[in-house]
Amino acid sequence: MDKSSMNGGAPMPFLNMGRDTYQVPVSLFETNRATVLEALKAQNVTDGWIYVKGGTSETRYDSDHEPLFRQESYFWYLWGVPDADCAGLISLQTGHAILLVPELPPDYATIMGRIRSPEEWKAKHGVNAVRYTNQLDQIIREGDEYPKVYCLEGRNSDSDSLYKAPLETITSLMKHGFHVDTDILFPAVANSRVFKSEAELSLLRHVSELTSFAHAYVMRNTTPGMSEYQSESLFRHYCYYNYGCRLVGYTPICGCGPNAAILHYGHTGEPNARLIEDGQMCLYDMGAEYCGYGSDITCSFPVSGTFTAAQRIVYEGVLAAQVAVYDMAQPGVSFVDCHKRAELEILKALVKLDIVVPNGTPLEVLVELRLGAVFMPHGLGHLIGIDTHDVGGYLDDCPPRIMQPGLKSLRTARVLQQKMTLTVEPGCYFITHLIHEALDPSNSLSSYLNKDVLLNYIGFGGVRLEDVIEIIPGGVVNYTVCPRTVAEVEHVVQGGKWPPTQDEAPELCRTRLLSTHTSCLPSPPSI
Repeated sequence: MDKSSMNGGAPMPFLNMGRDTYQVPVSLFETNRATVLEALKAQNVTDGWIYVKGGTSETRYDSDHEPLFRQESYFWYLWGVPDADCAGLISLQTGHAILLVPELPPDYATIMGRIRSPEEWKAKHGVNAVRYTNQLDQIIREGDEYPKVYCLEGRNSDSDSLYKAPLETITSLMKHGFHVDTDILFPAVANSRVFKSEAELSLLRHVSELTSFAHAYVMRNTTPGMSEYQSESLFRHYCYYNYGCRLVGYTPICGCGPNAAILHYGHTGEPNARLIEDGQMCLYDMGAEYCGYGSDITCSFPVSGTFTAAQRIVYEGVLAAQVAVYDMAQPGVSFVDCHKRAELEILKALVKLDIVVPNGTPLEVLVELRLGAVFMPHGLGHLIGIDTHDVGGYLDDCPPRIMQPGLKSLRTARVLQQKMTLTVEPGCYFITHLIHEALDPSNSLSSYLNKDVLLNYIGFGGVRLEDVIEIIPGGVVNYTVCPRTVAEVEHVVQGGKWPPTQDEAPELCRTRLLSTHTSCLPSPPSI
């Protein structure tokens, strides 16, 4: 997964999957390390060591089956090393990076392949030195008699899971007289991950573009009578076969008909197994991952190739929500305000369908009453990078989570800043239990809903459109180059070519939609 190119005669190591797949320079991770050092320097933390432990190799329950290993995300951010059981040290004084690798027994080579020498590890990952993990205490003592060691520990505000510092390592260090700090490093690294370097932005754009083409490929090749999992299979095949994406960023969601109203459909208990029927809407939420960075894109389309009148109104309401967000999003704008603006556009569409009856109440007031959360119970989007729901959404110095329907599910309430990457994913769903709760006479929102009309939409499913964007001065750049307008969607589902020769929706900010760097979809495989 690594090679070197030449720049002025000097080898430049990079990661890729061979052939002509995208090359990720290992300098990306050197830049990330420097970013964290600068963040700590701003807090007058300039002495000692940063220690981060990578993910450990595991087997499935009590068997010897080894699931495909995926590196722990904080370690990947700093090192870009895909192998299990590694760790890393960074000197705060010099910035020198020491990769710690396991000292493997000779018979490892028989089963798993040749054992790399420390020199090979060093050349592959562009670090200053490589030592073995069992030499940690010795390495730290070489620099200072009793230095301070900074370890990661903190709570992921998105998952609410605790990232725990390696207790065994900390205990050993403290026994040898080292001072271990587990407070300072975590927020510094988490916040650094929010703002992407140029190399990270380029990689995220690449994986989002290829994900977009995979979605268009699936849209063009999904037909009534197929099963949802066959659409998932087409997506996985396209990304892996054409671009070397062995992993996806999350479990693909391929919901058709009523399944499109299940926000995280596709899990083991609901495994994308429904038969796709003519006349249904398909909601496909899938994202490829490449070299540790992933995309997250959702397309919704009529499997018949033509929207019904009701499907079109719902779809164009969701699309209008995206456009409204792109029109207002820029540095200094609250993501909460973007969420509310999206809800407003969706409510406008529901008024057209006679589902929402304002009774003279301004729609902006209905947004504040949280009527929109009945139809969009999730947040507008989230930070994205190494993790699909990337870290940094609710750090201690960020605006707090708003505990109101819909808004409590917003994965960050931060004010937008340059070089943030986020998803924008408005949706409109007809979820049975939420509809019945809203129509209950005791619910004050029921007076704004047309019960007879709304009940007819149970089973419709839902529509979600999700793009990956970068915040730039004065606005956004949309990395997603999927079919989005009604005409584009119908064209592709009916077998038309993609990408187009003309951008009929420049308001979607798809700046590379017509770029010569993108290629047309290949022919479908035999199925």
